[in-house]
Amino acid sequence: MTMRIAIAGAGNVGRSIAQELIGNGHRVMLIERQPRQLRPERVPEADWVLADACELSSLEEADVASCDVVVAATGDDKANLVVSLLAKTEFAVPRVVARVNRAENEWLFNEQWGVDVAVSKPRLMAALVEEAVTVGDLVRLMTFRQGEANLVEITLPRNAPYEGQPVRSVPLPRDSALVAILRGKRVMVPTGDDPLEAGDELIFVCTTEVEEQIRAVVLGAASSAE
Repeated sequence: MTMRIAIAGAGNVGRSIAQELIGNGHRVMLIERQPRQLRPERVPEADWVLADACELSSLEEADVASCDVVVAATGDDKANLVVSLLAKTEFAVPRVVARVNRAENEWLFNEQWGVDVAVSKPRLMAALVEEAVTVGDLVRLMTFRQGEANLVEITLPRNAPYEGQPVRSVPLPRDSALVAILRGKRVMVPTGDDPLEAGDELIFVCTTEVEEQIRAVVLGAASSAE
């Protein structure tokens, strides 16, 4: 599916996102208010718009209402919140993704401000550090605000209750799903017959309320209680 995506902020972050999305076959529009940041030669495949994405008239002229996704990727959290709110409330954009620059502002990036997914670099970096060194515990990688769902990871230790058992034997709670297994250099979409192995990185989507239940099931009740 080819999507039309508007990115507010054409700095290094915005341009990098644009290049990745264009490489995946999507149509991208970069909106930038600073003339010195307007560098179409850096991402020639994108549509470039010199405008302030915090202004309603600018978003109207850019036809943001026809976009499938808006990404608020500026280096200013206040601007990203305004862009998110306008995109969601004034133009009914189905998906709004916002960059969080300062960790102390993360609590603001929620559905009240029109944010579907908030990406906090400090939180993401901390999660990736934990994910790299933690075996036998649950690590939250990302939060999807509007749906109140989280992307979490558990690296399966040896002698876990379901080591060697097929995926279908794991009694996961409601509002949770095992969406991927990372095994060595492989990324596996799990089927019911796939056995779990020690060292597997199990990626789940779940609500916050069932995270502890997942931990208890996958690692054992005793481990969860520690």
